[in-house]
Order: sequence, then structure tokens, then C-alpha cells
Amino acid sequence: MRLLDGKATAEEIRRELRKAVNARRENGQKIPHLAAVLVGNDGGSLTYVNAKVKACEDIGFESSLIRYDDDVTEDELLRKVDELNNDPDIDGFIVQLPLPNHIDELKVTEAIDPTKDVDGFHPTNLGRMVLNLPCFLPATPAGIMELLKRNGIKTSGMDCVIIGRSNIVGTPLSVMLSRSSEPGNCTVTLTHSSTKDLEEKVKKADLIIAAIGAPGFVTAEMVKEGAVVVDVGTTRVADETKKRGWALKGDVDFENVAEKCSFITPVPGGVGPMTIASLMINTLKAMELNNK
Repeated sequence: MRLLDGKATAEEIRRELRKAVNARRENGQKIPHLAAVLVGNDGGSLTYVNAKVKACEDIGFESSLIRYDDDVTEDELLRKVDELNNDPDIDGFIVQLPLPNHIDELKVTEAIDPTKDVDGFHPTNLGRMVLNLPCFLPATPAGIMELLKRNGIKTSGMDCVIIGRSNIVGTPLSVMLSRSSEPGNCTVTLTHSSTKDLEEKVKKADLIIAAIGAPGFVTAEMVKEGAVVVDVGTTRVADETKKRGWALKGDVDFENVAEKCSFITPVPGGVGPMTIASLMINTLKAMELNNK
């Protein structure tokens, strides 16, 4: 078994981005500026947004964190999105999901300028992704593809099973992995809560992507010898052995599955750092797209 170390791979990408930012600084060019909008006090969202801000500082990007209480109105949030769309200093921005129930997430996502949509969630970017046109790719799927590529995993001809069909991970990743590319050229089965004989389908897979938010869902009995396993799950579970009282658990039973697979991502330290690295790549790309 070989660990797919997202933390180490993301650091490699950060070094490349630092070099690009330093070159821009030496040439008197604009430094990329990423803004993040966070609504409420969800612990997972706050941790994730803080990690993005820290990544910006580490690479040399400028960053802004805009926070609202849970009771912010949809109109007020949309006004902020419009303000960020029209701020020439902001190259890209994200509105951290999930949002409170009284706010229409799709409405907010659609209000973001596609050229600043560095999360890659806008319908324009998703549509262009399907057509294989230049666009901002969703950060987590793009990070997974980069992780596979930089670790030399040849996916061509693999049978891939993706567990979870979200628009953020599963569905776009199914498109990317089925393309005529490397990584890619997979035969992809996109499974979900209504899939029949799910366990049998997973057992046949050369590449398993677990993205449903169910800790330990993928067991050793579901994985064939030599499979590549990518765990996207990050669920907080109670853990009295930890000072903070909780631990992050993935969708894969890591301890038992690791003995059978050829490659596997840890949680934490696998897909998470690659998601943030992809967001940084998109931010630099957004600035270059606008010829700044």
C-alpha cells in the first residue's frame, strides 16, 4: 500500500505558486486576491475557510474574509456578491457552503460572476467543463485529478466507481474521469442512494472514490486487492481521546482497507489539502484571465 499524501502534493503545488507570485511581485505586477464569504459559525466551514486564508498567506496571495451572522438576509448576501463581482481588486471569491436554510444556495451561486467563480460551481463553469472548454474546474474534483496525476497513477482502462453524485464532487468528477485524458479514460459508474447492488459494484472497481459523508462506509469486504481508493469524506465524530473532543473520519474504513489497496488517501491530509491547492490555482488563473 502506498499513501496518496495530499498534504505533500499540495505543498509541491504551493511552491510552484509561490514562485509565480514572487515573479509577479518582482515585475511590479498585481498579486492575486482571493475573498471568502462565511455565513454563520459552522465549525467545519470555519476551519475550511481559515485553511484557505492561511494558504493565501503562505503562497503570498492577498486574502479577505467577510463574515455574516446566521440571520443575514438573502438580499444582503446578494448585495455583497454583486459588490465583489464589481471590485477590480478581487480576482476570485467563494461563498462558503452550506448556507442557512432561508438562503437559496443556487440563487447565490448563480449571482457570482463566472470569471470570479474560483470554486467552479457556477452553471456556466460546470457547463463548459462538460463540453471540455476552458473554465474553472470544481476545486475538489480538480484536486483529485491532480493528486492522481502527480503520483503517477495511470487510470486509463480502469473501472471506476464513484459513491455520491453531488454537483460539488461526484458528478463533475465522473465527467473528468471518463474523458480521453490521463488521468481519465475510465469506465465510470456513478452510484447513489438508489443504486442497486452497490457493494457488488464497488467490489469490481479498480478506482473507488467515496464522497457521501458517511464515516467508515467503505469496508475492506467492498474493496478488491490492488484497488486505488480516494476518500473525500470529512465528518466530525466524537473522540474523547482528542483535546478538542472530536476527530475527522473519512468514508473509508482506513485501517482495514489500507491492507488491500495499492493507493489510498488518508483523512485528514488527503483530498482536503488538494482542494485548497486547486482553489489557489483557480485564483491565479482568474487574475491572469482578466489580464491583470
